[in-house]
Amino acid sequence: MFNAELIGVHVGEKTAQKETDLNRIVAEADPLNIALKTIWQKGEPVAVILKTAEVERADLLILGALQKENLLKYYVGSIARKITRKIGCSILLLIKPSIERQICKHIVVNGLKDKNTAETIRTSVLFCTHLLCKKMTIVEEISQSELQIQVNDDKSLRRATIEKERLKNREDQRIKTILKGIPCDDITIKTQSIFGRRGYSIGHYAKVKRADLLIMNAPLKLGLLDRIFPHDIEYILSELPTDVLIVK
Repeated sequence: MFNAELIGVHVGEKTAQKETDLNRIVAEADPLNIALKTIWQKGEPVAVILKTAEVERADLLILGALQKENLLKYYVGSIARKITRKIGCSILLLIKPSIERQICKHIVVNGLKDKNTAETIRTSVLFCTHLLCKKMTIVEEISQSELQIQVNDDKSLRRATIEKERLKNREDQRIKTILKGIPCDDITIKTQSIFGRRGYSIGHYAKVKRADLLIMNAPLKLGLLDRIFPHDIEYILSELPTDVLIVK
């Protein structure tokens, strides 16, 4: 759908049986415009994936997220955390594989105030176009710390309501400014302001709205403190609400 070259990476020993199984799977899938290239490499998964993506100059890394039996955690979580911090390209995590492709009907995108958000929204529109998706919601997560009003009576409640509306209008205007430079007439785009913890709030929203894809900025921080205190993307990776695209 993107007219891109697909490179398959198998971390482990190459055997005749594995090669036969892979060829059978490829034969059952829709034909590619560019033939599949397969790389077989022994080693530690994260190191092999990072190195291969760098050598092949990948634009997008796709990882299948396998759900653990009887648990809501995912095997891919720890691997995705390590890769997200170091890889130079975007990452797509797939948790809902199907033999017949399910049409993408709704994409949720983070719209937080960040220098990379405009590029993330542009990428989201590109995905909408190629996946023939007609609906996109840009979620503006607003920290509760921005709402400085203590609610203890009717008067303070009114003030808090007015302040929330002011913050919502500010965020909506910021997103409208970004969208002015992006051709997206064929897509229905809505904005939604949410007050709460970044990462957790948008993940919950995507899950409740049954979004087919959640698109997020890649984390910027790479220091020691970011390893100690959870980044907003950590909440997403700990319990994937749907398929997730992390844009770099």
